[in-house]
Amino acid sequence: MIPDGHTLPSRARSRYAGDMKRRRDPEPPLDEDDGALFRAAIGPVRELPSAPAPPQAPRPRPTTRMAERDEAEARSEFRQLLDGPLLQAGDAMQYRRDDVSPRVLRRLGRGEYAAQEELDLHHSDAAQATALLRLFLRDAIDAGVGCVRIVHGKGLNSSPDAPVLKNLVDRLLRQRADVVAFHSAPSAQGSTGAVLVLLQPRKR
Repeated sequence: MIPDGHTLPSRARSRYAGDMKRRRDPEPPLDEDDGALFRAAIGPVRELPSAPAPPQAPRPRPTTRMAERDEAEARSEFRQLLDGPLLQAGDAMQYRRDDVSPRVLRRLGRGEYAAQEELDLHHSDAAQATALLRLFLRDAIDAGVGCVRIVHGKGLNSSPDAPVLKNLVDRLLRQRADVVAFHSAPSAQGSTGAVLVLLQPRKR
């Protein structure tokens, strides 16, 4: 601050004016070299990790109404599958493709073909039995198995109309091109509660 009535020498006035001008002028922007120095001073910049997504609420368990609906749909599909005459507990299951000799079917019914694998469908419902049977046959064919035994039971405590699993197995086997023939097992192997199945080997 300069007291009133006093003046600065000319050289001092020029320095003073220069200082005041520098105070009034804004700082020049950083050039590329200044930016490089700034980055070197603060080190590498890392992005902050994003906040984790909130946990999803667990799915609700199926309600009784949903279970009843699924059961009704399964029964409807089962009735469509079993459209036609139904086998009873004591009826024998038998089938052969047109290109298979009747003699082969008779030998199968007498148990002359040894079963290499077995599937027991006891205590399965229709949906479970369908899935298990398809998986079992696929694995057997992939393994080169020629004869299998499927235990379906006689269905004495099943539907009042007919044995459910027995008729289900009969219909499913008839629909498969890789099933050569099948016949209810002889008494020593389960009688009309089981079936022996000849399979078409997979072409290599």
